[in-house]
Amino acid sequence: MQLTRFSPGEDGGSRFSQVEVSFPHERVVEPGREIRSSSVFPSGQVQFAVLPDGLDQPLHPAPRRQLVVVLAGRVDVGTPDGQRRQFGAGEVFLADDVHSPGHTTRTVDGPVHVLFVPIADDQVF
Repeated sequence: MQLTRFSPGEDGGSRFSQVEVSFPHERVVEPGREIRSSSVFPSGQVQFAVLPDGLDQPLHPAPRRQLVVVLAGRVDVGTPDGQRRQFGAGEVFLADDVHSPGHTTRTVDGPVHVLFVPIADDQVF
């Protein structure tokens, strides 16, 4: 599984990249069927939010390093170099541009329901 990540680039501006999530653990649930899972990682202060229809935020950094799970609607995220990506229901991205000018956020098909999952600064996938 891959996550889209935005984090500071060499010039300090946010950039998109892909992060591979590994699934090293397997559990057989019935013959020929197993559940694969990632390693467990700590997270606190999980939060639901609703981004209003018509939201169009200028550049801003993520408030903390966090996974963002889109539950409903569609959100458009942009970086200072002009790249844009859209994420819809069921998609996950990693907001990791805490120490940069940040990214733009715009609701495309709103309101957009999201789940924020804060992760540790040293968490790798």
